[in-house]
Amino acid sequence: MVCAEMTEEFLLFSKQRGNDLSTPRPEFRFPGLVPGNRWCLCALRWKEAFDAGVAPTVILECTHVNALKYIDLKYLMISQAAG
Repeated sequence: MVCAEMTEEFLLFSKQRGNDLSTPRPEFRFPGLVPGNRWCLCALRWKEAFDAGVAPTVILECTHVNALKYIDLKYLMISQAAG
C-alpha cells in the first residue's frame, strides 16, 4: 500500500479506470475523497498513475514496505511530500 495525498488529477484518473474514490457511498460509510485527503492505494494503481504522469504525492513514512515489491524506492522518493 502506498499512502498518498489525493489530487484532482489522480481522482479523475482513478474514476476513469473504474475506481471512483470521489463519490460518497453512505451505505459503506465512505464520504468520498477530495483533493488533499490522504488515502492508501494499491501499489500497482499508484505505479499506473505514476507512469501516466498523475500519481498523487507519496507520504513515505506511512507507506508499507511491501510497496517496494512493485515500485522502485527512487520513484516513491521523488514523489514524496515535502516536510
